[in-house]
Amino acid sequence: MGRRWIRFIVRRKWLVVIAWCLIVVGTLPLALQVTKHLSSSGFDNPRSQAVWATNQLNNINPPASPSALLVSGISTQKAIAIGSRFGFSPSDFHALTPDHTLFLPQVTDTLAKSTALSNALTRQKATTVSTDQASVGAKVAADSSKTLGLSGILALPFLAILLLIVFGSVAAISLPLLVALAGSEVALAVVTLIETHITLSVFLTDIVSFLALGVGIDYALFISTRFRQNLDNGEDVETAVVDSMAHAGRSVFYSGIAVALAVSTLTLGGNAYWRGLALGGAIAVLCVLLATHSLLPSLMAIFGRHTHWGRVFHRKNYGFWRGIGQRVSHKPRTALLIGLVLLLPLALFGPRIQMRTPANLASMLPTTDPLRQAVSLQQKIQGSGSIAPLAVVMVFPTTVSDPATWQAVARVTDKITPLANVQKVSSATQLGLSPTTLAQLIAYPRHAPASLRAALANFISPQHDPHLVVVYVTAKSGPDHASSNILAHTIDRHLAQWLPAHTRAATGGLVPLLQSFNQLTSSRLPLILIAVALVALVVLAVATGSILQALLGVLLDGLVALATAGFLYLVVQTGHLGFAPAPPDSSITPLIFVLLFGLSMDYEVILLHRIQEPLQSGQPIKNAVLSGVSTTGSMITGAGMIMVVVFLALLVSPLEVMKTIAIGLTFAVLMDTWVVRTLLVPSITVLLGRFAYWPWGQRVHS
Repeated sequence: MGRRWIRFIVRRKWLVVIAWCLIVVGTLPLALQVTKHLSSSGFDNPRSQAVWATNQLNNINPPASPSALLVSGISTQKAIAIGSRFGFSPSDFHALTPDHTLFLPQVTDTLAKSTALSNALTRQKATTVSTDQASVGAKVAADSSKTLGLSGILALPFLAILLLIVFGSVAAISLPLLVALAGSEVALAVVTLIETHITLSVFLTDIVSFLALGVGIDYALFISTRFRQNLDNGEDVETAVVDSMAHAGRSVFYSGIAVALAVSTLTLGGNAYWRGLALGGAIAVLCVLLATHSLLPSLMAIFGRHTHWGRVFHRKNYGFWRGIGQRVSHKPRTALLIGLVLLLPLALFGPRIQMRTPANLASMLPTTDPLRQAVSLQQKIQGSGSIAPLAVVMVFPTTVSDPATWQAVARVTDKITPLANVQKVSSATQLGLSPTTLAQLIAYPRHAPASLRAALANFISPQHDPHLVVVYVTAKSGPDHASSNILAHTIDRHLAQWLPAHTRAATGGLVPLLQSFNQLTSSRLPLILIAVALVALVVLAVATGSILQALLGVLLDGLVALATAGFLYLVVQTGHLGFAPAPPDSSITPLIFVLLFGLSMDYEVILLHRIQEPLQSGQPIKNAVLSGVSTTGSMITGAGMIMVVVFLALLVSPLEVMKTIAIGLTFAVLMDTWVVRTLLVPSITVLLGRFAYWPWGQRVHS
């Protein structure tokens, strides 16, 4: 940002602040509606056959069977008493807790009575929720939305205390908080505007709000710290603002662009979910950059020397960090060894990490959640695969009024039934009618009994597509068991052999759909990481003028990423610290690595710019590193701890997927700020000597 433009903002500070107040007030209603149109879908591979097959199911009624219900708010005995009025047996009710009951009717032709029972339970002040995966998905979405408010309320007091420790005065902490809140509020409003036009994930609000809040506080911290240091050095307010924006503001600008570009690489994920996260994350960072380069300098100009108001303590020198800087600059090999010892053992576990978004959505809920318990009990009673049957979708060259179509369906049904891991096959050809009779009844539906027409509606939809037929397959294994994916793959592989020529067929449903998403994400993750590494390389090279420092930054970020992967493997995948053993969710794990690369650029650019400043005046590399660590150590680690507080606030979420984000990013930021920026980068810079900033034109003295 040019000095002339900064002076323009400073001299019109009240106009800028008023404009921002109008923007925040005007967009607040939009920001409050941010969760209104967010989607829990989008987890697919748009080019897969599973997506095509699942989309065809929109034209078919699901198999009509009594819905399993979670009954809450009344005792099991009372639920049984109400159920007896409708002819249900006590064995249809299963106690979960004193006021939670699973209603699971054993008879398969009582759909109308089940609906009547649900209405009767509601009149008795009980609540009923279907245990199907759609209802579970809605519960996951609702819990994710609740996290936004709860974690924000929890994080702000801790942020205020931490900022008071970092800044030392009450007035100074208002600067980063005001800027971060303004930037995050505008970001959420922008997301609200675009979410009606494209698919955006329910996880987006947490990510956007906390990314904006975290980087907003960090960026304001970097700039306002420089501003206060300039005031302490005797500069007038305008000069202090201009200098802080010209130096720290420049570093923040490069950092913000790096984070926005890094998050944008998620578009390479290949579907609407990843594109939505990329767009939302980039919007969050760009809104914060706008606030830090317009609202912040105006506020600093207005506060002036009053930023010291309410000072708790004042440290003229840098005490602890000067001591760290002396040790790192004078004993670089020791510092390098300590840093590598802290990271390398965990990095060795990194390649073992696996990722998987579960097809059993209930497994995303905590084990104490009654809905998850109800789904688990349903699986024990009806079979593990009952909650997510496979749907074999076939589009024939002939119509459903042609006996040849039903002969082919019967052949497929007969071939699938004896396959290993098949518990049950549901097909129209099992209704006890010959292919010819089926075809005739469909051609002349008025001749068919109403019950038969209702049964056929589960498998065909002549009004929408007269060539479409579906067969349902229930696996013996659960949706997330490898055997279920093998069964779906086996059916897909043989369909072409079982069906007549020119028939399009594939297996759809949650199991193959999420398997395709997991495969897509795994295959795209290396591409995403290469892209984000290139972004980091280019931004660092441009920001510092040093190709060597850019390469070093990318390599060290890669080391932290591997160590973070190893940490997630040991904690989440093997099940420690309260996590049930399960692979980290593939819908958020790549985001952790991308944000790591992006956020690390903040600290890297700030540190390298501070080291460069003494070099420009001809000081030796050891003195420059000492100065850089001394002046930025508390700021970088303080900023890192602020991000940690923001991320740890996500632990209030009942969803393990949000907790995985929290601990993954917390570990990554701690390793990046306390190990890489404190030990590794300074020590390696000293060891490189006069080549430390190659090929930067400024001569470096060893």
